[in-house]
Amino acid sequence: MPDNQNIMAFVAITNRQMKTITLLLIFSMTIVQAFSQQQYPVTYQQLKEYEGLYEYRNQSPFKIAASPKNMQLYAIINDVKFELTYLGKDLFISQAQEKIQFLRNSTNKVTGYILDDTRFKLLSKEVKFPNQLWYARMDTLKGYTYVQPDATGDGLQTGSINKSGLDTFLLNEMMLKIINGTYPNVHSVLIIKDGKLVFEGYFYEYTREKVHELRSATKTFVSALAGIAIDKGYIKNTDETVLSFFPEYSVKNNSEAKKRITIENFLANQSGLDCDITNPKSEGHENKMNNSDDWVKFTLDLPMIENAGSTGRYCSGTMIVTGRIIEKQTKMTLPEFAKQTLFKDLGIRNYVWNFKPDKSSTETICEVFLNSRDMAKFGLLFLNKGQWNGRQVISPDWVKRSLSRHSVIQGVDYGYFWWIKYLDADGVRYFGKAAQGNGGQKIYIWEEQNMVTVITGGNYNIQSPSDELISKYILPAFNKKPH
Repeated sequence: MPDNQNIMAFVAITNRQMKTITLLLIFSMTIVQAFSQQQYPVTYQQLKEYEGLYEYRNQSPFKIAASPKNMQLYAIINDVKFELTYLGKDLFISQAQEKIQFLRNSTNKVTGYILDDTRFKLLSKEVKFPNQLWYARMDTLKGYTYVQPDATGDGLQTGSINKSGLDTFLLNEMMLKIINGTYPNVHSVLIIKDGKLVFEGYFYEYTREKVHELRSATKTFVSALAGIAIDKGYIKNTDETVLSFFPEYSVKNNSEAKKRITIENFLANQSGLDCDITNPKSEGHENKMNNSDDWVKFTLDLPMIENAGSTGRYCSGTMIVTGRIIEKQTKMTLPEFAKQTLFKDLGIRNYVWNFKPDKSSTETICEVFLNSRDMAKFGLLFLNKGQWNGRQVISPDWVKRSLSRHSVIQGVDYGYFWWIKYLDADGVRYFGKAAQGNGGQKIYIWEEQNMVTVITGGNYNIQSPSDELISKYILPAFNKKPH
């Protein structure tokens, strides 16, 4: 109950003060109402009118779904959710700033949409969207409890986090913040410490078995396959010139400087070609490559802007061409070579990889899809200097060279399609090596901590929380020094 002083203070409020408070309340309610209308201009039921399976570019259908969690519409392409923002009557805009105008028939039913002056049909309304699509975990409404990862016979040893030196309190806090949406669209978090998988968490519709797109982390797998091809003698060394593998092409903008570009230059993203994903005006920008009929020729045709080996620029075409060189020399498709070597040795059987470098791969960019445990195996392989369960899968020399600094990309040291990075945790700097891709895909190896961390996510084209999760909840455990 309130005390007497509080009651007297309340009674002492004058009529004038009451009027002021009333006006403030009305003003506040007006602001809240306006904000709500701005946030949710259409209702969930109205958004559901757009749900269904639709035609899309390159004859690949995609889904549109309405989220009951945040009252937003999403396009779902290859399991990736892209938010569509409401602009007006049946009009939305994508994260890529593409306007989508939905179409209706005489009975006011949605029948399709217009994108870039092209009409696409609604194929079916009979599409189900489970709650797991919108909510991180449906089984932890009362809290989170750590469970030791299961041993599944996939080649990974498992162990308890209690003997790992990691901070269980911080990890519990991390899990709760992922579950409550503080860190949105995190799909999995795995930690291998001292050779054992000690932490494993999955969210939304992602599970231990479900494969996840790696985006540009695929580049690091191509680098590993290049090393295996060299180890096995299919390719002599990284000093071989790139153009020598493509005599069938009449290359544009050819020059003596272009003829000197080596495999090493491509692996270090120092090709000297006008190719930079951070510069939309670059001739070799990924968006321009995606619309070309032959991504290998597109990359080789690019003009030189400096000598190879000079400046690091992030270029997806270098991975594409490196992959094609491996295919030409091994007489196998890149996925088949991976299946017979790297994937076979690591026990990776559950994957999707369609390496077709032309416009038919616009949506997947020739990326590999793996589950998070298999991503962790790859990290552990490099942490163990190329060994997997006693077998030398990649030579120690290639691992060392891959993880060594060869260039600087966007201000970050860079190896052979590996990022050489550091993260700060409570004032302490930790140095790691990372395979990473758009959306928050991260395979980190931490040599001094004898640890691998894997995070997958769906934060595409926006800042991913992956690094923050590692620096705030995983690495700080090692700041504590034994007494």
